[in-house]
Amino acid sequence: MKILASVLFFLLIVLQAQLWFGSHGVFQLWSLQRTTEGLRVKNNDLTHRNERLHAEVKELRQGKEALEERARSHLGFIKDGEKFYRIIPANPTTESSP
Repeated sequence: MKILASVLFFLLIVLQAQLWFGSHGVFQLWSLQRTTEGLRVKNNDLTHRNERLHAEVKELRQGKEALEERARSHLGFIKDGEKFYRIIPANPTTESSP
């Protein structure tokens, strides 16, 4: 009877060790859940970024005003017939002395 109890106790220890520390154990499950949650957050951020970019592309395809504004602000384009004035701020070290 003691041998049977010892064998059953040994099996219990082995099965518990596999449950907690095995390749498909509880610690592995917790690690995968943390990784999955991190990837889910990253996917949500990328999805929102893609939606914003898609809206911007749609706006640029449909409206010439948005395209023109973007070309003017980022690339410095000037329309025909417009005059361009560049204002250079005064540098206090190079001002003329009286």
